[in-house]
Amino acid sequence: MAKIRTLGLFALVAAGMAAQTAPDRATSATSEQRIEELETRVRQLEQQIEILRSKLEKASPGLPAEPPATSAQSMPSPQPAENTETRLPVSGYMDFHFNKPRGEPGQLDFHRFVLLFGHSFSNRIKFWSELELEHAFVEGRAEKGEVELEQAYLDFLVTPYFNFRGGMLLAPVGLINERHEPPAFNGVERPFVDTVILPSTWFDTGVGVFGDLGRGFVYKAYVMSPLDATGFDAAEGLRGGRQRGFHSSFQNVAQTGRLEYHGLSRLALGASFWRGNTGFNLRGVNPRVNVFELDGRYRLWRFDFRGEFAQAGIGQAGELNRALQREHGGSPNVAERLRGFYWESAARVLPRRARQDLVLFTRYENFDTQKKMPRGFLPLKQFDRSAWVMGATYYPEPDVALKFDYSLLRNSSAIVRPRSSVNFGIGWWF
Repeated sequence: MAKIRTLGLFALVAAGMAAQTAPDRATSATSEQRIEELETRVRQLEQQIEILRSKLEKASPGLPAEPPATSAQSMPSPQPAENTETRLPVSGYMDFHFNKPRGEPGQLDFHRFVLLFGHSFSNRIKFWSELELEHAFVEGRAEKGEVELEQAYLDFLVTPYFNFRGGMLLAPVGLINERHEPPAFNGVERPFVDTVILPSTWFDTGVGVFGDLGRGFVYKAYVMSPLDATGFDAAEGLRGGRQRGFHSSFQNVAQTGRLEYHGLSRLALGASFWRGNTGFNLRGVNPRVNVFELDGRYRLWRFDFRGEFAQAGIGQAGELNRALQREHGGSPNVAERLRGFYWESAARVLPRRARQDLVLFTRYENFDTQKKMPRGFLPLKQFDRSAWVMGATYYPEPDVALKFDYSLLRNSSAIVRPRSSVNFGIGWWF
């Protein structure tokens, strides 16, 4: 941002000097005309500065202090009313994977094709959306793929520190759920903690407020549709309980929020929560879910570090298991506590002046969806898991990532063993 302010200052000074060094025009124009001309130049320079700001942000993928690429904060500022052709920003991202689990044939998958559309109705009212096609092909009820409307919301901008938002929202929980574009993280697949403990991509209908409190603090606070406890299970915890905006029940409204701190150079810290009752589809059981998460990112010279801790608690887990067993004939063995964490270190090995970049990284993850069981239920040890993910991300352009990793998985079971895998991927955004 310091670069942007400097550019803006030089640009304004240059505009003033240009006005003073044009004697022919100065003598022939009135003061009002000169003022109008300067105001026009200032507006043009502001638009150019905004474009430069967007380019600088995209030129530093993964920089800790950046906001999510799919948030309204990254949308271009509305253009003057007479230039309506540029008021519909279009963006998107895609990723293409090859996965080879040990002992199994490899698979190619065009995992995601995502388009994002926005519109500025005015300086105060803005729209943003995200439409995703997963696995390339959708056919009726068959498991061929999915089409999802992950975001579609209106922002009503009041002040920098207090604004309103409503529609289809991403839950502001964790590092990845709002920053899930492929060039924004290392590894072909998203981290296990951000998939199993925190059910990325986590979205639903809701309304709330957001803003910049100053001194490096930004926040979001929403009420959203709750999770559905009938979808919880032993392997993926809360993930199957996402309603995803399809006739979402609002009977037990959930509360969620996130606070981030960006006040120190190269450091970003975050904390988020989610809580709500989830038993609207059950009789006599209404489990309350509480999710708590902490994360941090830091850059030192050409080294990047990030880490995350997440925990989820499910109330009345024993009653939930028994209710689902009566309904379906088998217990899902849902735990009353799930926990996961990871840390990652990465090194950028090419010179800073090079347009390309190569990142070597290592990530350790520990994630247990059976951390604590309700009375009368035993944990399934195959779901007490850990992983070492090691690989490289090559950026031929800042917005294009070629990825490789080897994921070495372990669990606590002596019978059921996980399969490690070799993974390749290509991801890009625009």
